[in-house]
Amino acid sequence: MGELPIDRVLTQLKEKLNEHTNAVLVAPPGAGKTTRVPLALLDEPWVAGRKIMMLEPRRLAARAAARYMASRLGEQVGETVGYRVRLDTKVGPKTRIEVITEGVLTRLLQADPALEDVAAVIFDEFHERSLHADLGLAFALESQAVLRDDLRILVMSATLDATPVAALMRDAPVVVSEGRSYPVETRYLSKPVEGKLEPALAACIRQALAAEEGDLLAFLPGAGEIRRVERLLLEAGLGPQVRIAPLYGQLAQGEQDAAIAPGVPGQRKVVLATSIAESSLTVEGVRIVVDGGRMRVPRFSPRTGMTRLETVTVSRDSADQRRGRAGRTAPGVCYRLWTEQEDRRLAPHRAPEIMEADLAALALELAAWGVADPAQLAWLTPPPAAAYGQAVALLKQLGALGDDGAITPHGRRMAELGVSPRLAHMMLRAVPLGLGGLACELAALLSDRDLLRSRPGSPNADLRLRVEALRGAGNVQAADPAARRRIAAEAEQGKRTLGVPGEQRDEVNACGMLLAFAYPDRIAQNKGSGRFLLSGGRGGSFASPQPLYGEKYLVVAELDDQGADGRIDLAAPISEEQLHRVFADDIETETAVAWDRAAQAVRTRKREKLGALTLREAPVEAPDPEQVLNALLEGIVAEGLSMLPWTKAAKQLRERIGFMHRVDPAWPDVSDEALLVGLKEWLGPHLYGLKSRDDLQRLSMAAILDGMLPWPQRQQLDDFVPTLITVPSGSRIPVDYSDPASPVLAVRLQELFGLRETPRIGGGKVPLLLHLLSPAHRPVQVTRDLASFWQDAYFEVKKDLKGRYPKHVWPDDPLTALPTNRAKPRV
Repeated sequence: MGELPIDRVLTQLKEKLNEHTNAVLVAPPGAGKTTRVPLALLDEPWVAGRKIMMLEPRRLAARAAARYMASRLGEQVGETVGYRVRLDTKVGPKTRIEVITEGVLTRLLQADPALEDVAAVIFDEFHERSLHADLGLAFALESQAVLRDDLRILVMSATLDATPVAALMRDAPVVVSEGRSYPVETRYLSKPVEGKLEPALAACIRQALAAEEGDLLAFLPGAGEIRRVERLLLEAGLGPQVRIAPLYGQLAQGEQDAAIAPGVPGQRKVVLATSIAESSLTVEGVRIVVDGGRMRVPRFSPRTGMTRLETVTVSRDSADQRRGRAGRTAPGVCYRLWTEQEDRRLAPHRAPEIMEADLAALALELAAWGVADPAQLAWLTPPPAAAYGQAVALLKQLGALGDDGAITPHGRRMAELGVSPRLAHMMLRAVPLGLGGLACELAALLSDRDLLRSRPGSPNADLRLRVEALRGAGNVQAADPAARRRIAAEAEQGKRTLGVPGEQRDEVNACGMLLAFAYPDRIAQNKGSGRFLLSGGRGGSFASPQPLYGEKYLVVAELDDQGADGRIDLAAPISEEQLHRVFADDIETETAVAWDRAAQAVRTRKREKLGALTLREAPVEAPDPEQVLNALLEGIVAEGLSMLPWTKAAKQLRERIGFMHRVDPAWPDVSDEALLVGLKEWLGPHLYGLKSRDDLQRLSMAAILDGMLPWPQRQQLDDFVPTLITVPSGSRIPVDYSDPASPVLAVRLQELFGLRETPRIGGGKVPLLLHLLSPAHRPVQVTRDLASFWQDAYFEVKKDLKGRYPKHVWPDDPLTALPTNRAKPRV
């Protein structure tokens, strides 16, 4: 093998790691850092016969790197160089370089924080900023600071800004490899792609194969798009000299190896890959890159508590990495399925996964590490406080953390399983029920692609069908046999970890009950027409009618984040008996006594509640009288005082008391505001035994208001605020107290002849507002000063009245004239 660009800086890197415990290596794609650096460091004095661990973000890259390094030594994988990835380990007693994936590093650190037999930990492709890489670096730095001051930590990246990483690693030295790449011509579209991506990408591949030489690497978002483009190319008939090779994470290992292996002489290879081919591994022979400009990333939704894969536009650094794949061994060309204008709008970098991911697993790992607050560790990007708080709340609900935030024995067992906390909790809770095998199958199914999702015309969301497809039972066939084998292997691994017999086959109707352990916030109650209410408070519905429509209760495993009611994509039914068995300690019984606006009455119900769901409801035979009273009072507040039976006498009494309160604040305040504030004190004692608006009509509001007055005020009431005033004519005229600021006496002018002063009330403090009326009871003057009226205004009024009412007597001196309530006074 010839010299690679990284070889020129290996001596400098060794010197830095001899002088320092930390270093950062920046080297572009193709420089050779992944396969050259571990071998170069193996015989350094500080290694002292211990191991070098290299972290790779992807299983495919980890296996490929280990195989390549082993071949350089003329050995098989598992001798000096080995690898550990989930479900596949090849290491031996002589292994000194282990290439591991991110979850494996976390498990090793938790089991042995000091990493006693490890000399160095290398973080490869750190620019991808995966959650486990950030967590692993934080753990390794603390282990180095507290337990192993001789532990070397090397961060390697192709596109990373080294300054902040070096600062995080205690001002680590930075080594830069300039790399070597051949020129790559970049070609853009003249206008944006219209319609679906797959036909445009297949057409571009055919055009590139016709115009260029060498093998071709095309980037697509996911396996579904890869299969559709593969079908389009096969239908186009590229000929026997062109081999199409899919490459994605869930593909069988043999097919992955074939995709990255050198092509057969005389045959061209078209590799259809996800972003898995961006870095860490070399696809031999590639001279052409066709970039669809899309990638699939996990996004956590705080609203649903779920992580979903979303298709997004690639970032600038990802696009440049993809283009670089065409210039590894010779000049190449990169076709980009976007315009130059669109290219200028690309984001520089993709956001670190820690900013967008579900942090429940991270919070559990920190608790197992003994850290309650993430701020105790060194982070390149600290976990967002809100998302971390939500994760801690979930772990407490699952029993993984205590109220003090410390990990529980159950939480420690969850952390050891290496699956998401929800699924780990489900697996552990299933074992005592004899359902451990089914739980492992469910965990494997929910951790991978849907076995039936890609089948056309199959909208059935029932998770039980997936279990049957996984088992090969009945007539349900998996859409992807390779995926079925992979998921089955994952389930068997889980059974071995839990100690569950591999041949155990559990009743699939227990699926919903087990899902409820994992998703207690997604137990769903049927509300009709395919709509469900979830125990967490959200709504969910099916996109189209299907067998689960009629189930009374479901547990939702997958729910999208669109609108008020998310679309239910995957669920299983659960019976009421199972709900009560699983959540006996969580079901709360409450007696609800509340005002029912529709019925205009207090309704008393006994309810069994699970979160937002009401499981059972029945009337209460003998409700607490105090609760009924309070509910009735709440109803009066909600409806207003107008619902009380205010007779004419009660209204007048309230107005009279209201007037006196203005004159003397010692009298009760009977305004709406004051009565509502003190409702329980003045009205409550009269409401016992009443429940409805109709019942309230039996109240005597006049008697209740009268009872609010102390005895002295009750004695003064008629003297201070009379209901009637006797005027000179002998008539008894009612006083209008509707405006407490200005009580009114409306009286015909003729009935006041001989009265010199305005009548007063309120103990003589307040003159009445006189509405002086014509014989036809129409107002002719409004005054509080009767004496001034007789002196100044009467004579003008007299002229007008004498003309309109000639049969009535209009004396020149009203103070000496006889008052009358007739046309003429009696003699």
